[in-house]
Amino acid sequence: MRYIQKRVLRMTGSPHAVAAGFASGVFASCTPLVGFHFILGAVVAYITRGNLLASALGTAIGNPLTFPFIWAGTYRVGSWMLGLEGEGPSPARLAGGLFNESLDTMWPLLKPMLVAGVPIGVIAWFVFYFPVRRAVRIYQENRKRRVLDRLHERRLLKAQSVRGEA
Repeated sequence: MRYIQKRVLRMTGSPHAVAAGFASGVFASCTPLVGFHFILGAVVAYITRGNLLASALGTAIGNPLTFPFIWAGTYRVGSWMLGLEGEGPSPARLAGGLFNESLDTMWPLLKPMLVAGVPIGVIAWFVFYFPVRRAVRIYQENRKRRVLDRLHERRLLKAQSVRGEA
């Protein structure tokens, strides 16, 4: 994750573009559409004028360590939104067949996850957007200051060497 953090901070583009792109990838990771997260993240990044590469990095929020929590949360919230609490198959029973079963078999699990994935994704978008935008802005300002300081030092050294004061 540290690598992703550094990659995001060092990206070119406005703080908004980088943050919107990253947050778009996080939004996509809140859906059960495994295999389409890059595409969905890129579409949302395009709509929000975000950086497409940052959206790909943002999808890393959804990974084998976090998906069980994301999916359990979206399933429970979606079941609540649809009024299906206590009905249907248990997520634990269906999770093993997530990639092996037909859509008909998986639909009772996927429907609540899809329904809740959007509002949870929107909330996650905002949760990640503002801190990432601030971090990128601060990083870019500090980098600009360091570059200008080095340029100023070089000009001073050059001026001293021209005058023979080196």
